[in-house]
Amino acid sequence: MNNLRKQKCAQLSPPFRGLGGQLRWLLLLFLPLSVNAQEVYDLKHCLETGLKRNYDLLIIRNEQQISDNNRTWGNAGFLPAVDLNAGYSGALNNTTQEFTDGLTGKNTNVLNQGVDLGLNVSWTIFDGLYMQTNYQRLKEFQKMGELNTKLAVENLICSVTAEYYNFVYQNLRLANLQYAVSLSKERLRIVEARYNIGSMSRLDLQQARVDFNADSSNLIKQFEIVNTSRITLNRMMALENVSQQIVVKDTLINPDPSLKQTELRTNMEQSNARLLLSAKNRTIGELDYKALKSRNYPYLKLNAGYGYSIDRYGSGTINRQDNLGLTYGLTLGFNIFDGFNRQREQKNAKLAIQNRQLQYEQMELSLKADLANIWMAYKNNLKLLNLENENVNAARENYEIAIERYRLGELSGIELREAQNSLLGAEERLLQAQYNTKLCEISLMQISGQATSYLE
Repeated sequence: MNNLRKQKCAQLSPPFRGLGGQLRWLLLLFLPLSVNAQEVYDLKHCLETGLKRNYDLLIIRNEQQISDNNRTWGNAGFLPAVDLNAGYSGALNNTTQEFTDGLTGKNTNVLNQGVDLGLNVSWTIFDGLYMQTNYQRLKEFQKMGELNTKLAVENLICSVTAEYYNFVYQNLRLANLQYAVSLSKERLRIVEARYNIGSMSRLDLQQARVDFNADSSNLIKQFEIVNTSRITLNRMMALENVSQQIVVKDTLINPDPSLKQTELRTNMEQSNARLLLSAKNRTIGELDYKALKSRNYPYLKLNAGYGYSIDRYGSGTINRQDNLGLTYGLTLGFNIFDGFNRQREQKNAKLAIQNRQLQYEQMELSLKADLANIWMAYKNNLKLLNLENENVNAARENYEIAIERYRLGELSGIELREAQNSLLGAEERLLQAQYNTKLCEISLMQISGQATSYLE
């Protein structure tokens, strides 16, 4: 296959003489995409760059950090709340007083003032084990944050890997189309030479030119497809210059034929991030129910304070009063009736647990079905690889015989074109089988939770 690629590249120079002026310059406009100095990327480099720079992954990692930050004893309710308060109050009144002995008194513009400063502590000592359950929930949310990051990493690895090999695939198709142009160019050269000496008709010449132009048109379109794939890969890696020219190191698509279905199924049950997330959802549902049950128990709270206050009176027998001291107390409470809301919420929580268990089983069944379907496609594409390899060898030999007979005048242009199309079609099917097999392999690694192996 490598020798064939070298032959194709060698046959591209000099530039295509058979193209019209406009078509020729349009094609040359695309050629710098392949010949300019470019940075070479292998798969590992692409993955490491994407994992470091991809915006979606950066957002997921920040969300994981939020769930990490939320897992604290204070957020769960174990620690007391401490408040420092300070205040000032004043009242300006006109007062009229009538005493029991019949005397009366009247005061105007009486100013009463108060200043207080205090430290207050409120601490829930027991709340039916709600705090302990809440802390367990926070730990599960933290693990879910890690699993969401794992899922995002695996999705990015698989997406970048698939696009990387798509870029390889499109470049190989580009080489095939370049080869097609070179074959058509050779046929056009032969026809032109024979037309000039009168051994071929103008119809043969025009047909050869039409075929050459058709192959050249397909080549120009393929340059655009290669460019689109390159930009998509750059976007996944979050390169600052999304149009940056890159060259991938791989020039062939080599699927791994050694995967085993039993190992994939075992790894899926143990490592698939989506399945693990579904299990965590079920666990959180159980903790939600346990938190609701805590309302069936009484609660005990401790309140304490230490403060200093000053009161100034504008009338009466006391001008000023200072207070400095400690206050404390315990509150024991129990909700006797809340409109049957506790029972309703607990029943709904039980149903939610059942639903999450059903969702887990549904997810597990869906993954098993996907694994079975993709495994069948993977095995079939491996068989197609062997078949298409044989077809390419046979079609190449057939074309070599056809071009020799054509040079000798023993074969028509239509028959040569059929041999050429047969060879190019066989190569295209081989590339498609290689790419499809690689996509199946990537999907199997993702389902089994082994996508990170591509980093190795």
